[in-house]
Amino acid sequence: MSYVPHTEAERREMLQAIGVSSIEELFADIPAALRRTHWNLPQGLSELEVVRHLTALAEKNETLDRYVCFLGAGAYDHYIPAVVEALVSRGEFATAYTPYQPEVSQGTLQAIFEYQSLICELTGMPVANASMYDGASALAEAALLALNAARNREEILLLRSIHPEYRTTVRTYLTPRKTPIRTVPFEAKTGTVDLEALEAQLSDRTAAVLVQYPNFFGCLEPMAAIAERTKRAGALLVVCTNPIALGVLKPPGQYGADIVVGEGQPLGNPIAFGGPYLGFFAVTEALMRRMPGRVVGETRDRAGRRAFVMTLRAREQDIRREKATSNICTNQSLNALAACVYLAALGKEGLREVATLNLQKAHYAAERLGALPGFSLRFSAPFFNEFVLKCSVAPERLIEYALKHQVLAGLPLRRWEPELPEGLLLCVTERRTREEIDRLAELIGEAATREGNR
Repeated sequence: MSYVPHTEAERREMLQAIGVSSIEELFADIPAALRRTHWNLPQGLSELEVVRHLTALAEKNETLDRYVCFLGAGAYDHYIPAVVEALVSRGEFATAYTPYQPEVSQGTLQAIFEYQSLICELTGMPVANASMYDGASALAEAALLALNAARNREEILLLRSIHPEYRTTVRTYLTPRKTPIRTVPFEAKTGTVDLEALEAQLSDRTAAVLVQYPNFFGCLEPMAAIAERTKRAGALLVVCTNPIALGVLKPPGQYGADIVVGEGQPLGNPIAFGGPYLGFFAVTEALMRRMPGRVVGETRDRAGRRAFVMTLRAREQDIRREKATSNICTNQSLNALAACVYLAALGKEGLREVATLNLQKAHYAAERLGALPGFSLRFSAPFFNEFVLKCSVAPERLIEYALKHQVLAGLPLRRWEPELPEGLLLCVTERRTREEIDRLAELIGEAATREGNR
């Protein structure tokens, strides 16, 4: 079966319409030496053969349908209800571009408006934008916003317990501004911020304090204490959060957060080899006009009917570049739509149930693994669905052994946290069963015994 877009008669008709007699005459202005007629390509395949070939290539990949995943650290293996893909894959959404013309884009605009509304409900904030590229860039944009909003304050405090790749992204964004960035350490016992160090570093030069909740280790930071100290110093509070955790945790807006961001991948978006993802971004009303990206608002048309338009687009495509709030040119509409459908399908009670399952299963796994000889929990602070296991043998050895049994047994922390070479970061979502958790404990126990007998 071959693909032939035009018949010979159609080609002749088109050539006649433009006034040439042949394809050669059509390209006569191109020197003959520059015209290639032969290509070093293999023989063409039929559709059946192509599908068979691509399927064979795809089967070389190992997927989370075949492996049991206890990895987290920013990308999470959650169950995605079938309704999400069914709606997101509709042609009206999958092929739509930026809705500049509201008269022909009401469906897309309404979807974005509903997404923004759900993010506001989730974070406890009054205003949210139409999404960012991902969680890391959203946090970096939040730091930029804080610096622009806080006059005569030019310093950022970055908690060490934030995801290391997010911290790197913030530093990359702020390097051209030569912004002083001070890192606040975490306590070795709790895995959360050293409050005394935070208070000592806060000053009248501090534009914002950036905190992750839950943090990179899965631990719950003392948000009330952080917020109180930050506000007393006159700085803005920026919170990067896990949206699933907000199903059971107090939203950052209730702690007095000025900016709330995070990675939206857990909301109905697959891990997908690292993307595309989306970053959510919410602010107080006072900061609304400084927010990057775009905001869709609700209005009325001439007939008094409910309608949707882009309300704010203060970015470099619409105003002079030096006055733009950001150089973010677009949003992740399709991913935001998936998040919207996911949240709407689950509802408040459904999200709470998913979050509760994450919490309970992670604590069951921590109990099982922490009871193994030579193993214990590294930190004492409360945690959500991730925790750090202190291992009696190199975590890399445990991961290697479990991988042979089709289990992804967490992330070794040595790469990012050299002072935690014995640390193994594990994540447990609602997809994990008791049997899978017990199997993980067995494999880690076996691996430790094998290493001990060497």
